[in-house]
Amino acid sequence: MKRIVGLGLCLLLGGVTHAATKKPNIVVVIADDMGWGDSGTFGNELIQTPNMDRLAAQGVKLTQCYSACGVCSPSRSAILTGRTPYRNGVYRHLSGNGQAHLRASEITYPELLKGIGYETCHVGKWHLLSKNQFNKPEFPQPGEHGYDYWFYTQNNAEPSHKNPANFVRNGEPLGELQGYSAPLVAGEAVHWLKDLHDPKKPFALTVWFHEPHSPIATDPRFEALYKGHENSKYMGNITQMDHGLGMILDALDQAGVSDDTLVYFSSDNGPVPAYGGSSGGLRGNKRSEYEGGIRVPGLARWPGNIKPGSVSDVPVIGSDVFSTVLAITGLPLPKDRTIDGVNMLPALQGKPVERKIPMFWRTHVSGPNERVAMRVGDWKMIADETLTKFQLYEVQKDWKEENDLATKMPEKTEEMKRILLKLWADIEKEGPREWWESERQKPSRGGKLSY
Repeated sequence: MKRIVGLGLCLLLGGVTHAATKKPNIVVVIADDMGWGDSGTFGNELIQTPNMDRLAAQGVKLTQCYSACGVCSPSRSAILTGRTPYRNGVYRHLSGNGQAHLRASEITYPELLKGIGYETCHVGKWHLLSKNQFNKPEFPQPGEHGYDYWFYTQNNAEPSHKNPANFVRNGEPLGELQGYSAPLVAGEAVHWLKDLHDPKKPFALTVWFHEPHSPIATDPRFEALYKGHENSKYMGNITQMDHGLGMILDALDQAGVSDDTLVYFSSDNGPVPAYGGSSGGLRGNKRSEYEGGIRVPGLARWPGNIKPGSVSDVPVIGSDVFSTVLAITGLPLPKDRTIDGVNMLPALQGKPVERKIPMFWRTHVSGPNERVAMRVGDWKMIADETLTKFQLYEVQKDWKEENDLATKMPEKTEEMKRILLKLWADIEKEGPREWWESERQKPSRGGKLSY
């Protein structure tokens, strides 16, 4: 498997040399299936999220933050690579046995950071390998994607968030652990930061919580906050995740590195109402290309670079994390592949960002009439699976997507359609299309295509 590090990689990416200046630490925290309306921070009147509130008070709240897909594995792959999922190959959720995975040929930001002296750690859900590939040396594990240390599960915490038995640390299965997933995951991150990390080196830490994805199990101390409410388990589960976030923030404070650290928090996709999740009034939920499936809570903190207590409505997407991390650490973008994301630091400061490649979504398990979406400026187009039927929304004004303008604005619809068809053709050409074209899963919900 390929792995080029250090000076050789810098030369490959453009021959840039890096001054011996202090580099910022990077912490990326992702909740699992957390909807835009699943926190007090984003307007829920009941769910307590004091640590999300803390991040918002110390940094910026992103009101138009998107995941890169309506389901989990693809959106996570985009965070690490900066590439829309059908380019990087993780086009579907990797919940069964299959050939799709995050390929060794992809370049991740932890890999690049490691090449310039960063220490790297991943804790929590991984979901970038199919079941038959997890913890198998013939497939690229986190170590092949740039992580020095990893504590991970293939998919969900099993049998639930309580006493999970499927964690693996650096290749070694751990058996049943005592406790609840979010505190266990955060505790491992704190242990790495305090006891294993070299404080003389910058670090990149990814914390991917399992909460509030099913099967849900909630510590009674968090569920008790909502005693008597029919949704107490789910709401407590969000607070349980928020508690894990607080453990991370406390550890950064205690290590004296909060001022030197970019913290980014978001979710991998929208919520599942059947388990108690809320899209906050947005149309659609997990698996949908409407806003409820892809618009997610977003927060960022970087003292001295992001104004405390600020709010930004500039659209950002998970694939922007890659380009942002490279920009603030002085690394050039790879020149041998398409990078879809952009440096979102201006957006974190409330300023517009320039996108040469529009935001794009394709979710393989979405409804056939809402399989593909693209956003350009304030305009969003939704297309069916065959790219023959189109909807058009001015989503900045019509955030609930109640007014389809496709027939009322034929010229704008044609303009967006041309952009979308060209973009999909480029993506399809670059990605491993043999993976999704050979998909044996039957089309869902009356559709014709399984991708």
